[in-house]
Amino acid sequence: MKPIVPDTQSIAACGLYCGACRKFLIGKCPGCKRNEKAAWCKIRSCCQENKFNTCAECPHDVKECKVFSNWIGKVFAFLFNSDRAACIRYIKEHGEQAFAKEMTQRKCQTIKRK
Repeated sequence: MKPIVPDTQSIAACGLYCGACRKFLIGKCPGCKRNEKAAWCKIRSCCQENKFNTCAECPHDVKECKVFSNWIGKVFAFLFNSDRAACIRYIKEHGEQAFAKEMTQRKCQTIKRK
C-alpha cells in the first residue's frame, strides 16, 4: 500500500478524500476525479460541466443543492457517518491543500457527522 500523501487531485467533487481510501491506496481505484467509470455521479458531472474542482467553488449552498443533497447522498452519509457538506465548508474556508493535509493527518475520507 502506498503511503498517504496530501494530494488535492485526490479530492472528489463532493468533498470526499480519495487519498485516504483503502482501494485507492492499494491501486484498485483511480479515485473519483480520475475514474471515467464514475460518469453516473451527478455531482462529478455537474462540477465538470461548470469547470469546478469541487462543489466548494460553486456559489450555491450545498445543503440547498438538489444535485448534492439527493437521497443517495443521504443514505451514504448515514451508512458512513459522513458529513460531506462539512468537507465542502472546510475546503471553502481553508482551501483544497489544507483539506487534503487535514484528511491525510486524520487518515480518513470524510469529516464525520457529529
